[in-house]
Amino acid sequence: MKKLLLGNAAVARGAYEAGVGVVASYPGTPSTEITEEIAKYDEVYSEWSPNEKVAAEVAIGASIGGARAMSCMKHVGLNVMADPVFTVSYSGVNGGLVFCVADDPGMHSSQNEQDSRHYAEAAKIMMLEPSDSGECKEFTKQAFALSEQFDTPVFVRLSTRVSHSQSLVELNEREQVELKPYEKNIGKYVMMPANAVKRHVVVEDRMAAIAEYAETAALNPVEENGSRIGVISAGIAYVYAKEALGDKADYLKLGMVYPLPAQKIKDFAAKYDKVYVMEELDPVIENACKAMGITNIVGKDAFTLLGEYTPAMIKQAVLGEDAPESIALSEAIPMRPPVMCAGCPHRGTFYVLKKLGLTVSGDIGCYTLGAVAPLQSVDTTICMGASVSAALGMAKARGAEFNKKLVSVIGDSTFMHSGITGLVDIVYNKGNNTVIILDNSITGMTGHQDNPTTGRTIKGEPTKQVDLIALCKAVGVEHVTVCDPFDVKAFEAVVREEVNREEPSVIIAQRPCALLKSVQYSGVCKISDACKNCKLCMKLGCPAITVKNDRVVIDSTQCNGCGLCTNVCPFKAIVKEEN
Repeated sequence: MKKLLLGNAAVARGAYEAGVGVVASYPGTPSTEITEEIAKYDEVYSEWSPNEKVAAEVAIGASIGGARAMSCMKHVGLNVMADPVFTVSYSGVNGGLVFCVADDPGMHSSQNEQDSRHYAEAAKIMMLEPSDSGECKEFTKQAFALSEQFDTPVFVRLSTRVSHSQSLVELNEREQVELKPYEKNIGKYVMMPANAVKRHVVVEDRMAAIAEYAETAALNPVEENGSRIGVISAGIAYVYAKEALGDKADYLKLGMVYPLPAQKIKDFAAKYDKVYVMEELDPVIENACKAMGITNIVGKDAFTLLGEYTPAMIKQAVLGEDAPESIALSEAIPMRPPVMCAGCPHRGTFYVLKKLGLTVSGDIGCYTLGAVAPLQSVDTTICMGASVSAALGMAKARGAEFNKKLVSVIGDSTFMHSGITGLVDIVYNKGNNTVIILDNSITGMTGHQDNPTTGRTIKGEPTKQVDLIALCKAVGVEHVTVCDPFDVKAFEAVVREEVNREEPSVIIAQRPCALLKSVQYSGVCKISDACKNCKLCMKLGCPAITVKNDRVVIDSTQCNGCGLCTNVCPFKAIVKEEN
């Protein structure tokens, strides 16, 4: 049977058909749906881990325990899990072990545009790269088999367009994979220096064997059309090249992007006047080709290092033919800039922080949009958890008085991911920072995944719920206050009090995400005749509140009746009407 699947869903299906037993991940666009889809298979144990490092370690433990295991993350998540990944390259596997990493060319939902192929080379781990949903499924299945064949973890590299596009996938039955026996093996699994030195020899021998395998692997096919132009490509760039050039070029499609089949590449390149290497982001394949002594390579001289490719870009670069990047529409499409949703609980927090003129050390999540006009509160965003530890550094650099104008903001899920250690650092090293945990009862920006603070597992099963108040007090914070950010007067008073303390403090800004099914706002807000047209409500940045003909109006089709604006208006000119 064939079915239309997202690339991410196809990866999940491939893992399921391969008999995967354990999948542990942390949500991150564009990889999230892989594990969400896996959770639908009752035969597979799956979990949202607190962060990617923990997820990788759970998968590694499952592999050592004899099960086929997988961990999935976005490209910056691979940074978080790098420590165990580099070491498991040395120790090898028992059950097949696959790491799925989704890169984000164009930075549609990311803070950088890093290329994960560098990790494959640095960690000495095989990497496969599918180009469509069908290959996502098949490559994932092959990855498990290759992992066990070569005693190595295997990367499957995706990109936003492969993860989130759909194509037909052939569905097959699940392979019944027996749990491999577990045997105590100190030399293989205990990576103390004396053992690791010996395992490094094994790794280098393994890479030589995989490189030899790559030369004849069906993963790296050649497509000949009788052209004098050669194209070497992989992943979505191969799909774009085929769309742009068709049979005007011959192709070496690399399904295994590390290690590369060196002799196969040399033999292919020798047949053509020019060989175009098409790869989004860094010139990884191009540099490897040049290192092989291939001189007729055209790569980043013709293509960009930045963002995504398009078929039109490729057609222009190779054939000199112009093609429209997009089809012009007869009507203008309205702009939709990024903005916090109507009813977003974070809006009240940032309204107060902007009013107080505080420096805000920000973090990763929906609340990053607190940097967008008109709120414009967030001063920095670095990575998961950095809001807490970076604020300590800012305070130590600028002194105690600056600390009274400084707060950190971090989501509940992000706090569990990597904010706890930053809070410990503040307490341990005698900081007196104020940390605001934006507790919206869910992992928001990646699409509403549960986390340790929600009391439910990935399968919706009830579980122990982390008590944020007890946790903060346990690490030494004595002043922990819970406040509703929509009660703007009370919230402002709490923030004023806490930033002036001479010791660490935590404010838990507690209100659930407006998009949760459990949140039942009702009615709509309307402007009454008492309006003085002061436009103070416009400072909220609510998408339902706009100005028409120099008067403030509320769009009833966007308003969900959250009522924040009624708490801000000094003239009580905004009233809520029930439906």
